[in-house]
Amino acid sequence: MTIAAPAEPALGGRLGAIIRRATELYEDLDFKSVLDWKAKDKTRRAIGFLPVYVPREVIHAAGGLPVGIMGGGDMTEIVRGDSYFQSYICHLPRSVIELAVSGRLDAMDGFLFPSICDVIRNLSGMFKLLKPDKYVHYFDLPQNFRAGLGGKFYAHEMRSVAQAVAKMTGSEVTDDRLRESITVYNANRRAIAALLELRIEKPWLIPATEYYLMLRAGYLLPADEHTALVNEYTLMVQQSNRRPLDNIRVMVRGAFCEQPPLALLRTLERAGCYLVDDDFVVGSRFIPDPIKAEGDPWEALAEAFMQRSLPTASVYDEKHQKGDLLVRRVKDVRADGVLLMAPSFCDPALLDQPMLQSALEEAGIPFTSFKYSEDTGQFQVIREQAGTFADAIKLWGTA
Repeated sequence: MTIAAPAEPALGGRLGAIIRRATELYEDLDFKSVLDWKAKDKTRRAIGFLPVYVPREVIHAAGGLPVGIMGGGDMTEIVRGDSYFQSYICHLPRSVIELAVSGRLDAMDGFLFPSICDVIRNLSGMFKLLKPDKYVHYFDLPQNFRAGLGGKFYAHEMRSVAQAVAKMTGSEVTDDRLRESITVYNANRRAIAALLELRIEKPWLIPATEYYLMLRAGYLLPADEHTALVNEYTLMVQQSNRRPLDNIRVMVRGAFCEQPPLALLRTLERAGCYLVDDDFVVGSRFIPDPIKAEGDPWEALAEAFMQRSLPTASVYDEKHQKGDLLVRRVKDVRADGVLLMAPSFCDPALLDQPMLQSALEEAGIPFTSFKYSEDTGQFQVIREQAGTFADAIKLWGTA
């Protein structure tokens, strides 16, 4: 019999309240929190963006709220969305279309579609037809990482977004305003970095589901509000009485765009795996270190993206370092092994996987791989695979 992972027991006190708030945001497919934010000021505008990364600082500087659109997960039944795409592509765009045609994305005043893959490119075209009264922009990312070429191109792309959002809000994006927004998001980066560091050092304090919910909250809340939430959560879990289990330490790669269901994360931990590093909601920390808040802010954002962003399948690996960086990260977080979990039909993730596997094999790092979709509902096979992987490492140090 196939068994889904049961929910975590309810927490009390302030920690419980924080998790409940983050869960409410995660389940808010009608974006009521965004509507509440907009209702406080008639000039406020919300700009939805698809995974993986957009420079949220630019939207913030224009007085807008950047809102991450991560699909319907396992909470949405796809009916009309399946009629827009072929069956041999990932699940995410179909659930995004379902949200759009059902009116659940009406809280957005515009949409950004970063250049992840051909499917997202096509999705942006569909939105131009479905939402002709909305701002829809395919946000192209540079493939040349030299400042004089790719940097100028990227700055031009960011300025075009800034002008479009400013036209909606009436707030011009000056250099000073953009520097202020960079400072706000730098504080958010530091809060997330502290959370990540604690998770690496003491993963039993931060269950994968809670960690994931905290990241997802940042795609709906204003940046300063999310920073305060993360900082409080990080403080509260250190005061909890949670105890370590006999789990192995694993890294996860491949889940950078379409997100796994919460129950899948819970299943992996209950199979004996602490997820000490991952690429979930990677856009929330795509540039992990603070961005320079002095000088030309457009150049600072462009330089940070081109030179200091995290390696992922959706960004061109100009220096061909992705395999080496993966091995180095495994050692940095002291992972016992790697889970290569990619969404079904995700071309970028599945094309990257052989290269990552070769790097892991050469370094003698255990790994296993499986596929999922955002609406995966049965986990027994994955639980057995992850459990066997964990047991093999505990017993023999290899999988």
